[in-house]
Amino acid sequence: MDVSLFDFDLPEELIALRPASPRDSARLLVVRPGGTPELEDRLVSDLPDLLAPGDALVVNATRVIPARLRAVRLRGESVAKVELLLHQRLDGARWKAFARPAKKLLSGERVVVGAEGGELAATVESRGEGGEVTLAFELSGPDLDLAIARAGEMPLPPYIEGKRATDARDGEDYQTLFAREPGAVAAPTAGLHFTPRLTDALDRRGVSRHETVLHVGAGTFLPVKVDDTDDHRMHFENGVLEAGTAEALNAARAAGGRLVAVGTTSTRLLESAVGPDGRLSAFDGATDIFITPGVSFRAVDALLTNFHLPRSTLMMLIAAFAGLDVVKRAYAHAIAERYRFYSYGDACLFLPKVSTQ
Repeated sequence: MDVSLFDFDLPEELIALRPASPRDSARLLVVRPGGTPELEDRLVSDLPDLLAPGDALVVNATRVIPARLRAVRLRGESVAKVELLLHQRLDGARWKAFARPAKKLLSGERVVVGAEGGELAATVESRGEGGEVTLAFELSGPDLDLAIARAGEMPLPPYIEGKRATDARDGEDYQTLFAREPGAVAAPTAGLHFTPRLTDALDRRGVSRHETVLHVGAGTFLPVKVDDTDDHRMHFENGVLEAGTAEALNAARAAGGRLVAVGTTSTRLLESAVGPDGRLSAFDGATDIFITPGVSFRAVDALLTNFHLPRSTLMMLIAAFAGLDVVKRAYAHAIAERYRFYSYGDACLFLPKVSTQ
């Protein structure tokens, strides 16, 4: 498909720089494709009223790590500053990262985070496209994790970092209520809206909650630079859906409940783990699934998600779920009504399409 179909103009002042407080006070645009009304303005705190007993929420329990590293490249007597953004762990000691400026790094060169002689050093194992490098660190396992936690910075999206500096508040604001498994370099932002008050209300409503993990990579920040979706290459992200969780979700659906994915990350993992018969199975590995209009959803019945960047793979995913025309009308409404966009912004609830027959 033509990538320009997923473009739109957003007034800059609608980009949220801080989350709503409390988080569940964010606005919620309810989208019922084919329904009457098709669009309804609510609040995230209304979510229990919009779901039914027996529905199953699927949240992403990944935790954002301080994945932005400021390093120096050592080449003989020459020293150059370079910024590294980790985006996919390969094993105990190796990460894929985006380097800036990438031209300063060659295969085999050594980089050190902080000043020369610092505790966190790596060798550039290989170079890829788009500034991507593979780094082999001199530490591994928990020692590497601890060193990254000490030396790294929270990797806020560029549309926030370009307007203000990262600060101490972001260390808490950019983690979801469910964050437990370190490994993401971007937050699963739909989960940022949840509070203990909201989860308690959902429990009382009879809506079950299930955790999965997809470690969101920095590729989520990258715009689609090609003209046709067929030419876009997705980056891999590592995820886990445990067998017991898969069976619980299958049981909820068999009993008439809807699977409600909290975020595009949960959606991508569920659709990676579902079989042709619509049943979910355990999943543990990497996925580069790319969901565009024309792709059928087999696992997800409803989707709670934030407002996404134009020409992004996330826009393409929600267009595949609800229909491109519906999404365009929803986004036009959100802009006209001054909803807040992107990671710290408001949310949409895409419900199943209403049959017009």
